[in-house]
Amino acid sequence: MSMDFNIFMNDVVRQAREEITSAGYQELKTPEEVEEALAKKGTTLVMINSVCGCAGGIARPAAAYSIHYDKRPDHLVTVFAGQDKDATEKARSYFTNFPPSSPSFALLKDGEICSMVERHQIEGHSPADVVAKLQQEFDKYCEEI
Repeated sequence: MSMDFNIFMNDVVRQAREEITSAGYQELKTPEEVEEALAKKGTTLVMINSVCGCAGGIARPAAAYSIHYDKRPDHLVTVFAGQDKDATEKARSYFTNFPPSSPSFALLKDGEICSMVERHQIEGHSPADVVAKLQQEFDKYCEEI
């Protein structure tokens, strides 16, 4: 039974990774990749991915749809909480004054945190609500494309 569960979880993780990367987000698996990505000039949206239901049913769809907008971040990246632990911890070190939360979104400009959409703003909300929240933040901090 343990073997079947591991195979199932590997499949769930693989699917969750594919969903977000196929939406155009670059997956960051090491602290070094996080440092390099978050050092870039411009705006960066970081999606903290996870295997929970609200990630699959709300956050990942919102991540995919929110970027089809007049204003959007220059860079789209993701780390996977519970899977790529060191990369996730490094990303969270940039989110000063915000407790760890997954799934969640952080919008940074020139490596500095501008805003967060935390789990409590995702769980129990519709994907459209989260898209609207993200796009409000894009309006504040991102350039028109």
